[in-house]
Amino acid sequence: MPSSSPTVPAVSDLLRLAGHVAVVTGASGTIGAGIARRFAEAGAHVVVHYGRHRDAAEATVAAIAAAGGRAVALGADLTRQRDVEALLDACQSAAGLPTVLVNNAGSYPVAPLLEMTEADWDAVVAANLKSVHLVTQALSRRVVAAALPAAIVNIASIEASNVAPLHAHYAAAKAGVVMHTRVAARELGGHGIRVNAVSPGLIWFDGLDAAWPDGVGRYTRAVPLGRLGLPADVADACLFLASDAARWITGAELVVDGGVLTNTAY
Repeated sequence: MPSSSPTVPAVSDLLRLAGHVAVVTGASGTIGAGIARRFAEAGAHVVVHYGRHRDAAEATVAAIAAAGGRAVALGADLTRQRDVEALLDACQSAAGLPTVLVNNAGSYPVAPLLEMTEADWDAVVAANLKSVHLVTQALSRRVVAAALPAAIVNIASIEASNVAPLHAHYAAAKAGVVMHTRVAARELGGHGIRVNAVSPGLIWFDGLDAAWPDGVGRYTRAVPLGRLGLPADVADACLFLASDAARWITGAELVVDGGVLTNTAY
């Protein structure tokens, strides 16, 4: 055994985040809220970040508090470096220095390639990729200065490796998230910072079947496990990667899609 091998946690402690402050970006949305609630259940003091939807973020904080957990809602524009720094300052004042981060914030518009404007492209890349870089960089600088280990989980997408029409900007940004994850893992590992990605498939939210019945039907027919994903499916993957259960895992992409990518292309 290596002389520097860490103490192996008890099974009962593997998925615990007690003592950690965890930032979940975009936690006013369905997936982010699910991650925030699960992390609070695991014992973390959760920072529920929101961009525009303060009421939804505060509802998630209230649900966490009602279940006996700790959380605070904080807003910021994650595409602006100074706003990211202000968010982390507020985190430290309200809860302490975060040592767990889930980069979940993003946007999901559609646009045909031939009609996509420069503004369309820039907005989607900024929301889905630039934000990941800015928050990862800012938080990592702080935990390195404090000589603390940390875990970062980036929410990518199966569209990082699977063609989706009308999504040139989104798919390109999510592919960038996967590669940013790998580079960050390589550069930050020596500081005790693990960086991994979760790539979800189609995740259920209220009204999805009405908004996109064709897509829901096609996905359900194609997925080996026979159903759409739930926010809890993504949340549990994030909890695993953020926890001591994944203590020797970094630079990985965990696909959470019910097996839909096992389909052959011809």
